[in-house]
Amino acid sequence: MPRMTARSRHEHHRASTPLELFFDLCFVVAVAQAGARLVHSLAEGHLGAGLAGYTAVFFAIWWAWMNFTWFASAYDSDDVLYRVVTLVQITGVLILAAGVPRAFDDRDFTVCVIGYIVIRLALTSQWLRAARNAADPGERGMALRYAAGLVVCQLGWVGLLFVPVGTARSLVFVALALAEVAVPVIAERDAQSTWHPHHIAERYGLFTLIVLGETVAAATVAVQEALDEHEALGELLPLAGGGLLIVFAAWWIYFAVPIAGHLVSNRQAFAWGYGHFVILGSAAAIGAGMEVAVEQAVGKAHISTAAASAAVTVPAALFMITVWALHSRHFKRTTAQQLVLPVSAAATLACTFAGHAAVLAAGLVAAATVATGVALTARDGEGEGRRVDGHG
Repeated sequence: MPRMTARSRHEHHRASTPLELFFDLCFVVAVAQAGARLVHSLAEGHLGAGLAGYTAVFFAIWWAWMNFTWFASAYDSDDVLYRVVTLVQITGVLILAAGVPRAFDDRDFTVCVIGYIVIRLALTSQWLRAARNAADPGERGMALRYAAGLVVCQLGWVGLLFVPVGTARSLVFVALALAEVAVPVIAERDAQSTWHPHHIAERYGLFTLIVLGETVAAATVAVQEALDEHEALGELLPLAGGGLLIVFAAWWIYFAVPIAGHLVSNRQAFAWGYGHFVILGSAAAIGAGMEVAVEQAVGKAHISTAAASAAVTVPAALFMITVWALHSRHFKRTTAQQLVLPVSAAATLACTFAGHAAVLAAGLVAAATVATGVALTARDGEGEGRRVDGHG
């Protein structure tokens, strides 16, 4: 059997593999399930239950993806055993996706936990394999701590199934989630895994693209169904146009600057990686919000226009401000550039109260955000060039 050894963090031309892309695509099923349940909850006016369920379920989806992604960045050997074990993890992901409706609606995480057991058995075996082939005691200890952390946390999730639904279960869930995010920090306290900055940045970017694509697909289906049932073209066109502008702007804003150069150590990379829970969750929620807005426009949702509009504007604003905090602010050179996304996020929230034009208004704000950012970058870039040339 080939040895699984750590890959170099400075490896040239490191890119995502077809297996990694296949792994990501399988998560679309789970993301779509979470979005669909969120739509149902918000359309029925169950805001608190909907947000709590969505947050819990999306954490489970996102964390399963995180666990695989960072391991693969450091140890992807792409041999037969690695591929087979990864396919086993994909099986666990599909089981997890099948359990999303029960987890969301009834707080029954049994199927999700079974999916996690499959994922974790496979991933733990990968960490043990890495430990066996480690180059030094520090790396071996790190890999063993990862394996132990996965096992301990998974035992906690199994125990969660025996806690009665209610406040106690919610508190245990939060405690276990915090334990999960602590595992990488503890595991790498003495030795760091050799994750690749450009590879990690690409992997997160590709998953963001997949989530945005699911958002477009969900909104398109919602508009299509509404047209088939109600022929409300006048009400739906502004929603579709505004939603499309928001998604286009989200893509532009996220990919405006390359982030790999910022990921120089675990301190920067872990904060950046964990923060993507909000970026990815809000991106997926934009699509769910679009579906809610469409249902409200044709009279199928039992909520106000402002509430339906907020289902779009709030996640859109959250996406903007989080991308600024994690990405953009590290590359802005002037106060004007720094203010673009925070001001745009506030303006997007203000659009909530624009009545039936709220989503279109938010879309126009998003488009203006991109245009302003491009103009400021071009202006300040020219000014910097003049100073360098001695003409400023």
